[in-house]
Amino acid sequence: MTTEVVGFTADDARMRETPEELDKLQSLLDSSLSGSTAHLRSIVEGRTITAAQLSGVLTGMCTLALSTVTAKGEPRISGADGHFLHGRWHFGTARTAAKARHLAARPAASVAHLRGEDLGVFTHGTVEELNPLGAEPTADWRELLAYLKDHYGDEDAFDWDREVVYYRLNPHWMTVYAPDLDKLIGT
Repeated sequence: MTTEVVGFTADDARMRETPEELDKLQSLLDSSLSGSTAHLRSIVEGRTITAAQLSGVLTGMCTLALSTVTAKGEPRISGADGHFLHGRWHFGTARTAAKARHLAARPAASVAHLRGEDLGVFTHGTVEELNPLGAEPTADWRELLAYLKDHYGDEDAFDWDREVVYYRLNPHWMTVYAPDLDKLIGT
């Protein structure tokens, strides 16, 4: 199956969003921008892309700046490998990492993915743990794990269930800055 995206064609190996997921993502992008401050709208309006275009651009691993909050309410930012699948960010970390403790206690998070001045994707939401210790694997975790093993290699470098924790960020706000789609996709 091939999905047409303005500016290029992405096949199923790259873009995994269903039409329903793209509609939901587009609604989120539209409502987030319309509810934003006049300052943000002055920067982003006319310099953004559609949900389908965004999904076609955010393939493979995308480096994220992940923001969590400590128990004292202090912000913390760290890097994470992000994967944009089904219209939402997925990322992981070691179960012993500080960000894992933060997210277990306070699941609100923000992520940013930046590519110089060509792309900025900013998302706020709540994380959902996809592989809780001792839980029966869900269909979502099995699908993500298959994707991750395909991306990173199916090596036994670590135990995917016990050593790492993976999250899906369920967004309540997302905006995209992409002033030149042609430059972004290399045409």
